[in-house]
Amino acid sequence: MTAKVRAWPILLGGVAMVAALPQLSGAGQRSDPLRPALVSVAAPATPTPSADAQNGAFVKYYTVAAGADGTESLAAIAGRLLGAANRAEELYRLNVGRRQADGQSLTDSRQLRAGWTLILPWDAVGDGVRIGPLPTQPSSGPDQAPPVPPVQPPKPPAKPGGNRPPASSQCANSVPSRPGSGWAQERMAPDQAWGRTRGAGVLVAVVDSGVDAGLPELSGRVAVGADIPSGSGRGDVDCLGSGTAMASIIGARPADTPPAGAAAAPVVGVAPEATILPLRVVGDVPQSKPADAATAIEVAVSAGARVVALGAFVDLADPAVAEAIGRASEHDVVVVAPAATGTAASPSPAAGDGPEALLRVGGVGPEGQPAANYQPSGADVIAPGIDVASLGAGGSGVRASSGSQYAVAFVAGTATLVRSAFPNLSAAQVTHRIKTTADRAGRPDADPATGWGMIDPNAAVVTTLAEEAPPAPDDAGGSGALRILVIALLAVAGIAAIALLARRPGAGGEAATDDTGDEAGDGGEPAGRERPDDATATDDGGPATPGEDPEPTADDASSGADATDEATTVATAAGTSGTDPAGARW
Repeated sequence: MTAKVRAWPILLGGVAMVAALPQLSGAGQRSDPLRPALVSVAAPATPTPSADAQNGAFVKYYTVAAGADGTESLAAIAGRLLGAANRAEELYRLNVGRRQADGQSLTDSRQLRAGWTLILPWDAVGDGVRIGPLPTQPSSGPDQAPPVPPVQPPKPPAKPGGNRPPASSQCANSVPSRPGSGWAQERMAPDQAWGRTRGAGVLVAVVDSGVDAGLPELSGRVAVGADIPSGSGRGDVDCLGSGTAMASIIGARPADTPPAGAAAAPVVGVAPEATILPLRVVGDVPQSKPADAATAIEVAVSAGARVVALGAFVDLADPAVAEAIGRASEHDVVVVAPAATGTAASPSPAAGDGPEALLRVGGVGPEGQPAANYQPSGADVIAPGIDVASLGAGGSGVRASSGSQYAVAFVAGTATLVRSAFPNLSAAQVTHRIKTTADRAGRPDADPATGWGMIDPNAAVVTTLAEEAPPAPDDAGGSGALRILVIALLAVAGIAAIALLARRPGAGGEAATDDTGDEAGDGGEPAGRERPDDATATDDGGPATPGEDPEPTADDASSGADATDEATTVATAAGTSGTDPAGARW
């Protein structure tokens, strides 16, 4: 019996340990969905088309042509459109097994058919490149297949500062930076958030006049992009300069060697490690078509952009643009656009009525003056938009710019920081975080003129929002650490209860054993000894002596009550108390 009693605590302790081990291992492995990822994946400098290209997504594509020498090869196409024949394998991987309009599919890299469409990487440029959904009608026959464009020698890799647009009298002249134009960067203070993130791993599309990729401050982080109106040009060139200025506010970083004689402070973007995807919707003339703007948004979504910054050439009131923004929201893309201007009611959705992933931005100056005549309740947030320091195209240096598109750039940079710091947040949660953490100047609600207030990049990254907390676990045990504590307390309580029962009179005493060590009970007494619980009477019928157990046994139910009374009477008469074999008083 003693061995059984002592085994119970060991058994319960083992059970508690076995129950606690899975919780201990799971507690260290449980992940927080809102915690920033420790390892960031840099966005590719050359984005590739999305996997749903055949479902109506916008892609860059090329229709295979037929020439005098037969159908052109993948190597020839790669050399002409991608600048390297060895990228033919990349073209093959993008198109292998995809069903063509004639019902056939590419299965051998050496066999192409005239009229087939090839999905291209986003850095493909040249004659024959098109942007849009893949054609559904087959192109068969030599008359319908496009001719092979003339082969041109590949261009050498661009050097920093050498990828400039040609000089033109139609290009905008950069305005030299004036004293005090650095107020916007000082007010935003994005460097306070850089201890958490610098925007790495996020692709930001800039829909405007293109981006000058030759600037040292943007070197290596500007994709080739696309020239939407032409369909075959590059997006990493800029003549007007507004797109380059937006890109510099979003992601410029100080050059290692600033230009000689530069007097102005360097321009540093809000997210200096982001990757820029330039999508040109205007050329030399500051005017764009709504269809081009809508196509640019579709291209940005297909290319994998997580933030889209719309410049001043995009009209949100156009149905095609509004539809493209809605699809971007459905694909979890944050879209930042200028707030609507004018006094008349606009067909564009008012603040709070559009897609949750859309942020409308109003620009303000150092004293809070608006950069434009914005419609009431037309802005969700505000940001610097007057006398803002930015980089000019063509190496013209720092310039002072004013306009809503530059306020858009600050908000897009902030959204980039949030998407990098919290990669699991949805686009709607990102816009909610930016609005919630904005400086409302003491107002409890949104203001008709300034919306939710001036954005705060650092607060948008470091603030903890209760509504973003992960849901509580379904089980009642709580977290792993709490569950371990509960199990340990239950185990201790069980061991203590067994120990008390073991010392209870008559319930847990040591069982008598015979000379051979055999345990008593279960059918009889050991030879030559009295039963310890039959101490109320001796063999000759005399009274029990003090020190012997007076309690009756369960086996002697017929005489137990009388024996107990008799033993109590004897003990009282003797004026002493008895003890049981275990030493307990009674």
